[in-house]
Amino acid sequence: MLNNNMGFKDNLDNIVKNNNSLLCVGLDPEADNIFDFNKNIIDATYDMVCAYKPNIAFYEAVGIVGIEQLKKTIDYLHKKYPEIPVILDAKRGDIGHTSAAYARYIFDYLQADAVTLHPYLGKDALQPFLDWKDKGCIILCRTSNPGAGEFQDLESNGKKLYQIVAEKVVNEWNFNNNCLLVVGATYPQELAELRKICGDMTFLVPGIGAQGGDTEKTVKAGINSHGAGIIISSSRGIIYAKDPRAEAKKLRDMINNYRK
Repeated sequence: MLNNNMGFKDNLDNIVKNNNSLLCVGLDPEADNIFDFNKNIIDATYDMVCAYKPNIAFYEAVGIVGIEQLKKTIDYLHKKYPEIPVILDAKRGDIGHTSAAYARYIFDYLQADAVTLHPYLGKDALQPFLDWKDKGCIILCRTSNPGAGEFQDLESNGKKLYQIVAEKVVNEWNFNNNCLLVVGATYPQELAELRKICGDMTFLVPGIGAQGGDTEKTVKAGINSHGAGIIISSSRGIIYAKDPRAEAKKLRDMINNYRK
């Protein structure tokens, strides 16, 4: 588990510096033995990444065995590589009492260091997550899927919904300095706009690789004033590569080249 005296954001900044990496590997396995699959990926890439991001759907899809394998994976990471944050991609967000139960499951039982969240229900729904000062709350803003604009581009008082979400998070929800935003690599123009709105806030950026996001455009649009501020997530492109370590190194080095 990470150093709770520092909190998720400080630990993330440390591993970015120590591993010289903005790369997050998504642990989205479709395998018979999930833990062994994940362990092999982790052991091959641990010094190339700034985080790991298991998507809970791939574990829930196979029932209780999958949840056990998810728990085992997170426990292994905390024991073997305690400096690396674990982001649970769960996209939770519900009325307060229900969110509190989700938060206990994710942070107490699974021991994840951060979680992705839906903003649609408003601040009171996310309050039980936001109150965990040492945990990261990564809030969906501009997602990477083709239909993202169906709601996210709707306008109110001259602003698009995703811009309003960003302003809410920056100005009202980030009282514990533990908020991040999800911003897809497939929309570099919007990524650049959100960087202006959000200052140096860190973004989780999915969509590189299989979804078609351009690495150079993503890095140049998303980087903050410290030359960091983005967690670029790649899943299938690394975990199903013939040589996951080589693929992770290739993408990490490409990202670092564009950081310069």
